[in-house]
Amino acid sequence: MAMIIDGKKISQQIKEELKEKVTAQKAEGKEGALAVIQVGADPASSVYVRNKKNACAFVGIESLAYELPEETPEEELLSLIAELNSNEKVKGILVQLPLPGHINEDKVIQAISPSKDVDGFHPQSVGAMVIGEKGFLPCTPAGIIQLLKRSGIEIAGKNCVVVGRSNIVGKPMALLMLREHATVTITHSRTQNLAGICRQADILIVAMGKPRFIGAEYVKEGAVVIDVGIHRNAENKLCGDVKFEEVEPIASAITPVPGGVGPMTIAMLMDNCVQSIEEG
Repeated sequence: MAMIIDGKKISQQIKEELKEKVTAQKAEGKEGALAVIQVGADPASSVYVRNKKNACAFVGIESLAYELPEETPEEELLSLIAELNSNEKVKGILVQLPLPGHINEDKVIQAISPSKDVDGFHPQSVGAMVIGEKGFLPCTPAGIIQLLKRSGIEIAGKNCVVVGRSNIVGKPMALLMLREHATVTITHSRTQNLAGICRQADILIVAMGKPRFIGAEYVKEGAVVIDVGIHRNAENKLCGDVKFEEVEPIASAITPVPGGVGPMTIAMLMDNCVQSIEEG
């Protein structure tokens, strides 16, 4: 039976550690706020934004909420970001994605000052990550590294296969696993013999965005399986990219959905916020 990697428990440990750091920062007179901008009222985005506010409250960081109507012009959003960039109290700026279709996401991401880019999406943050310089790491991949390390899973020297090549998860995940000395293969929708390549993985990280796609035939006996996907099935229950009940008997360790990777994303956002206050 696989070890179930408990993201809720590990994220809670991280938030407890961060709470202590924030208390110490306040004693030194270092304080700051996270500005969270949401455009429109997408229900999933609203849940994420609420969770981020709750995490800020737990850790002890002030959060400022900017809830803008769906029809907000791009220029208005960019001018709010410019205002927050120059506000010394604001140490982190987060724009909840996805944005409505009339707003250019790349332009918005690039408008955020790299020193306040707590999502780790700005090209400058990405460049720093590629060459191993200090900077904000994207929260989901950074959270997966913590899940593995805090579960006692060795990364160095292991074969890691990443399924998915998005800018938010797949690509940065591969880079962070390389940084931890894994041998990394990135696969995607055009990959030939996907199942065969996945079966070579000691650590299989699935971030393809297709519900319950990865079954037993993709997984080597004893592999560690990290499921980044989150979807609602026909019964409105949450599920991932992996057929958990098929893969769990084969894997040595696996993340559940929900309760695996999801909570780690917010814990690492808080980690980036604490870092921004420290450096601000």
